[in-house]
Amino acid sequence: MASYRKVKNLSREDAAYIAGLIDGEGTLSLSRRHRGENRQFVISISNTEARLLNYVFRSVGAGRITRKRISKSNHTPSGTYAIDNRQALDLLRQITPYLRTYKAKRAKLVLDHYLRLTPRNGKYTAAQKKARAAFATKFLLMNPRRPATLRLDDP
Repeated sequence: MASYRKVKNLSREDAAYIAGLIDGEGTLSLSRRHRGENRQFVISISNTEARLLNYVFRSVGAGRITRKRISKSNHTPSGTYAIDNRQALDLLRQITPYLRTYKAKRAKLVLDHYLRLTPRNGKYTAAQKKARAAFATKFLLMNPRRPATLRLDDP
């Protein structure tokens, strides 16, 4: 059986710094690994500074760093730190008090509902599928780049 890394307890300073990175360079998203699968919660940070991504990885103690392929000679090498599912939730609990953008609302929504709507065995009842779809729609609409007619009025 696979052993999973545990998310470390972050100092207040590290939690605030990582939250700032996520607010500026990162994403809180629901992503599919394969077509037809349910969306999984993912936190990611993309940057051209490998040292910065390594710092986040070492501080958190879980996740992964992937290097991006350079398609043109004038592009700077970059990478992405990503952590998903329950490990991402553990990280999110620590950094949420420090988020300042729309991502704070996304974080609250995820922390309030994601576990309840995501059975460990991946088997959903019809009611769970409907509730999960409504959750995903609400989450994805929490984006400042969406048209003004789609804005949610939730505080």
